Amino acid sequence: MRWISYLEGGPKRVNHAAVGVGHKIYSFGGYCTGENSRDYASMDVHVLNTTTFRWTKHPVSDLPYFENDDILPYKRYGHTAVVYGDKVYIWGGRNDRASCSTLFCFDTVWHCWTAPKTTGNMPPARDGHTACMWKNCMFIFGGYEEDSDAFAKSVYCLNLDKMHWSYVQTVGPEPSLRDFHTTVCIKDRMYLFGGRGTEFQNQYSLSMPLETYCNELWYLDLRTFVWHNVVAIGDIPVGRRIVYSEKMYIFGGYNSVKEEHYNDMYEFNPETSVWRKIDCPGKKPCERRRQACVLVGHRIFLFGGTSPQQQSRLVRLRSEDLDDTLIDHSDMYVLDFQPTLKTLCIVAVRKYKQDESVLPNNLKLDIMNTYTPNKITINRPNNSAAMLHILFSMKVKCERHFSININNYIKYYLIIIVICLNAYNSKYIHINEIIYQVYYY
Repeated sequence: MRWISYLEGGPKRVNHAAVGVGHKIYSFGGYCTGENSRDYASMDVHVLNTTTFRWTKHPVSDLPYFENDDILPYKRYGHTAVVYGDKVYIWGGRNDRASCSTLFCFDTVWHCWTAPKTTGNMPPARDGHTACMWKNCMFIFGGYEEDSDAFAKSVYCLNLDKMHWSYVQTVGPEPSLRDFHTTVCIKDRMYLFGGRGTEFQNQYSLSMPLETYCNELWYLDLRTFVWHNVVAIGDIPVGRRIVYSEKMYIFGGYNSVKEEHYNDMYEFNPETSVWRKIDCPGKKPCERRRQACVLVGHRIFLFGGTSPQQQSRLVRLRSEDLDDTLIDHSDMYVLDFQPTLKTLCIVAVRKYKQDESVLPNNLKLDIMNTYTPNKITINRPNNSAAMLHILFSMKVKCERHFSININNYIKYYLIIIVICLNAYNSKYIHINEIIYQVYYY
């Protein structure tokens, strides 16, 4: 296990949500100091090719879509993202005006947004919660609820096949209220660690609530919904998580009580309930919080987040606002759990400054990708991509209108293709006319 790559030039984002789909990582939203976080512009989508280590930005809002049909999520932070099949589901989060409770779906094949209709007991709007997948269900825990203006400890479940929300009535002693914690699903358990809460949630308390950071480890049995407090031993960490080989890994984080950021890494083995600190060779990230960590294959891709500037502790303490001393990151680090001989050779060539001119071209390309700083490219849709988006939107429209699965009615696809080709050859034809022709053909 070692850090194999460090690259600047990626998306500068804090509190974003990211997931891996195939060999690509999709990063959604987040904020950057100095940006306007009060408007309702559509959320941006950045995509990392984990083979070439190159970033692209997909301006989804530039694609054609039908008015009042596809709903584009506004840019936000503190939201969550999970993967189910080739679709990414975004829930929660907020901008500087309000938080959101609408479920959004991003199709990684069509590169289109939809807002699936859900039923059941939907959780109140919140941010700073967590979401993880178990079988066909997304489990939401904690966060900060806007309506109650308080931290939460409730559990909700969304069945992604039925699009049905359920409030999970848990059993036994339960963890405290919190946000910005960690949850991961390992086998039939949802593990919970860390997070920020307050010591007093009683509104009748005469004293001001104190901000606290919990270092207890819990798990929820997803078959019985019983909470269990894990008696763990070893080094107890704080920070973010990833799951690899049925073990939980924690990196970095922040403790405002101590005013400390971290860049250490820990491993938790659920079989032995043991924590251990891991020191990995290579250039590791600086201390930070609210970064994204995504596992693809046997590699962790860590990017973004925010850290204190390189100032003395005295200067930071004199600052009226801690955020004034923070700097947002556009870097990316790659941690390889099982580096191959080829990967180790690439690292050695650069470390010891060997002559690269004698190397095969494919190896030169790998070295270039591993060490050349990023420059985000804009993935502008061509006519084919735009047509695919129109086809997808019209597919959804027809399914809603006729209450059918259009995949069973190939003729509608043929009609749509003919009409779309006509539309692209005749610029004056309006989209609504196309819809009308499809509806009443």
